[in-house]
Amino acid sequence: MATAAPPRRGTRTLPGGLTCKIHLAGEGGRRPLSLLITSGQWGATPQLIPVMERVRVGRFGGGRPRTRPEHLGGDEAYTSRRNRRYLHRRQIKHTVPEPKNQRVNRNRRGSEGGRPAGFDKTICKLRNEVERTTNALKNFRAVATRFDERAYVFHGTVTVAAIRLCLRS
Repeated sequence: MATAAPPRRGTRTLPGGLTCKIHLAGEGGRRPLSLLITSGQWGATPQLIPVMERVRVGRFGGGRPRTRPEHLGGDEAYTSRRNRRYLHRRQIKHTVPEPKNQRVNRNRRGSEGGRPAGFDKTICKLRNEVERTTNALKNFRAVATRFDERAYVFHGTVTVAAIRLCLRS
C-alpha cells in the first residue's frame, strides 16, 4: 500500500472541489481583470486588496500598465475600514453600500463615528456586471463542476476560461 508524500514545509495547498471561491475584479462587458482562488471558509472582505493588487491593464501605446480603476463598485461584503483606507490611499472612488448595522453603529457614535460612505444608486446598479462575469465563467463546464482536486489546478482552469472570455469580447 503506497502513501502519498506530505506537502513540502512552507507550502500550503488549498483544497479544490466545491470549497473553492473565485474572487474577481472585472470591468463591463464580462471581461475579468484579475482573479484569486481561495479556500471556501475564507471571507470575502480581506480578499479585496490582493485582488486589486493583481489588476494590470496594458496600454496601447506601451508604457506602464494601469493598476488603478476609475471607480470600484462592490457589495456589502467589502465594506471594512481597512478596505476603505486602502481605496482612499490609492485615490480610487468607490460605491460600496454600508450594511444597516454599521450605519446604526456609526450614527450611535455621533461625530466620532465619522462621515457616511459616499453612495451613488446609479453606479450601484452596475455592480451586477461582476456577477455576470462570474456566471459567464461558470458556463465553462470545467469551472462549473470543479473536478480539480488542487486549487492551483483549478486556478489554471479558471484562468484559461477568463482568457477565452476576454478573447470573445
